Amino acid sequence: MKPVTLFALSLLLPGAALAANCDQAATQTEMNTCSAEQYQQADRQLNATWQNVSALADDNQKALLKKAQNAWIALRNADCALLASGTEGGSVQPMIRNQCMTDKTRDREAFLASLTQCDEGDLSCPLRGH
Repeated sequence: MKPVTLFALSLLLPGAALAANCDQAATQTEMNTCSAEQYQQADRQLNATWQNVSALADDNQKALLKKAQNAWIALRNADCALLASGTEGGSVQPMIRNQCMTDKTRDREAFLASLTQCDEGDLSCPLRGH
């Protein structure tokens, strides 16, 4: 095969193939791909936890939970945009943003998960009666 054809074929490879092992990612493209995969994984976990918490909430709590979640999403996005702004236009910017999104998403997932594991008698836990 001609080198040009090989190069064109390499562009068609999915991102996962570029960074099959994120521990060994060597190029910025691979690191960006890995950071995006890590964020997507954290987001999937957050969504699963959200479903569990939402199922335990009464109608009033569901409305409050949704309001809090929407506010958190806006804050997360603004914080991560700010953190990534120092690398505006650079090839590292997606990785910086993805790492921030992953960290904040994991923190939020842990918080939501804690709402399902309340100690008996903990009056500060809104889902304690469920």
